[in-house]
Amino acid sequence: MLRRIILPAILLVLVYGFAVSKSFNEIAAGVALFMFGMLCMEQGFKVFSGGTLQRVLAASTDKLWKSMSFGVVSTTLMQSSSLVSVITISFLSAEMIGLAQGIGIIFGANLGTTTGAWVVAGFGLKVNISAYAMPIMVFGVIFLMQNSSRVKGIGWILVGVGFLFLGIHYMKEGFSAYAEQIDLTAYAMTGVAGLLVFTLVGILATVVMQSSHATLVITITALATGQVTYENALALAIGANVGTTITAILGAISAGISGKRLAGAHLMFNLVTGVVALVMIKPLLIAVEQISSVVGIASDDYTLKLAVFHTLFNLLGVLLMVPMIQPMVKWLEKHLRSESVERDVPRYLSKASLELPEVASRAVFKETVHLFNNAFNLVCHGLDLRRRDVIGDMDLHDLLDEPAQSIEIDLEDQYVRMIKDIYSANIEFISRAQAAAPPEYADSYSALRRANTDIVASIKATKHLRNNLQHYARSPDLVVRREYNRFRIRVASVLRSLADLNHADDAVVRLLSLDQIKVEAMDAADHATARVDQLIRDGKIASQMATSLINDGMYTRDLIEHLLVVADAITRATLPPGETLSEDMALQIEDIANIARSMDGAALTHEREFE
Repeated sequence: MLRRIILPAILLVLVYGFAVSKSFNEIAAGVALFMFGMLCMEQGFKVFSGGTLQRVLAASTDKLWKSMSFGVVSTTLMQSSSLVSVITISFLSAEMIGLAQGIGIIFGANLGTTTGAWVVAGFGLKVNISAYAMPIMVFGVIFLMQNSSRVKGIGWILVGVGFLFLGIHYMKEGFSAYAEQIDLTAYAMTGVAGLLVFTLVGILATVVMQSSHATLVITITALATGQVTYENALALAIGANVGTTITAILGAISAGISGKRLAGAHLMFNLVTGVVALVMIKPLLIAVEQISSVVGIASDDYTLKLAVFHTLFNLLGVLLMVPMIQPMVKWLEKHLRSESVERDVPRYLSKASLELPEVASRAVFKETVHLFNNAFNLVCHGLDLRRRDVIGDMDLHDLLDEPAQSIEIDLEDQYVRMIKDIYSANIEFISRAQAAAPPEYADSYSALRRANTDIVASIKATKHLRNNLQHYARSPDLVVRREYNRFRIRVASVLRSLADLNHADDAVVRLLSLDQIKVEAMDAADHATARVDQLIRDGKIASQMATSLINDGMYTRDLIEHLLVVADAITRATLPPGETLSEDMALQIEDIANIARSMDGAALTHEREFE
């Protein structure tokens, strides 16, 4: 509702400004060019967030000072603390970093955003940077026309820098022209009222433009042309710092609880920093004067003094809040908890993740594993098996003769509660992510899509198998009971083998191990079919029971095949983007069938269940 009101209001203000003032046109065009330049730079830097991103994160966020350095460097390069905040939320949602690491990045981003003020105040306003903008943009466009995605990324960055320079130039020219028509300093306010009012103006401007950097650049250019007083410019800078948290909060709305906690930490940090800056404005100004005199800043160079002030109060905020990180983490984890819901929901997916291919791939991979873990429990309970027995040390063949202990479960209801929402979210996320991702991610997303569909198929196969299993696995007829218990043992054996595979880190080793599991599963299925034929010939089962065993044997085979496809697809999704397993390294279905037919059943681990 608020956005519906704000957008028309902004458009009306712009139309009015364009109609009454040519200088307003230049200022507005400068702001637009500057923000478009930021978008171009963001686009360029996203190209370089490929397969190395996770390794860079792991190496640069394992300690607090490294996390803060990562925030400083990334914000200095991207010139957008809001973007870094949203990206960090996506890292956190995908569990690529922890909450304390994310808070460290946010603190560093606040320091990194101060570099923009130094660049604009120290270089952008003292040099005719529009002369540099055109050549930079020409080279950028040439790079954009190349086929290499990384060269195009460099092109986007160069074009973005060019537009940033042009934007600063037009804003400076617009405010200079404005000074000849109207004196905006007539609206200046002094004292506490001035601090509070212009801090609020800075917050609102940043919320509208979704960029504290843009607000700061406008403030510096207005200050340089005398259209805003030094005191009011300081308040605008404080407001810009507080307003930038809105972008992080908006980015956290669609994120998981971890993203919401990080947005809360960001808000707390910037509010505390802003309040401290307002309360300690006079001591800070004294410090600014002393620092300026030491480094040789002229007494009337208010733009550089604003940069000093901006850096100083952000640094003060970091010094105050760094000791509070661990208490802040505990407080946020205590007071911001996941809502208690009757239906399991996605934990790792967020809209912010879609902007970065590596993060998006990681997020949907973890969500697929989450879905498979839920399905693992449903399959176990659907076959009257307990997860702890399946993954534990219990000899599964002890189940052969004993009547199955019934586990009450409504598979339809549990499917809705534990599977449906996550599955739907995964498929939608994969479709969106795959459309925006580079070609090298195609195999990974195809594998994850296949894994999700086969997870659902395994639940349906379990449902079909459970219908007769509930009755015959507790039958007084030992022959019938043993055959249905064999179905349970076969599935449990595969589930146990898949659980054991989690201990292997290397994807190739896991895929080759899966081949052995497939061979054993197919051989066990062939033995089951042969056994039914033998029971019919020996007259131990009637023809109707034989039909039931054959049908349920097919459901068991289907269930196991779906589980193996899921494990195979999830494992393939862990391969680096663009890397595929050589065909001669993994057995094909035909090879597996031939091996199963040729191998002696006595050599396989399933031998005992057919004794």
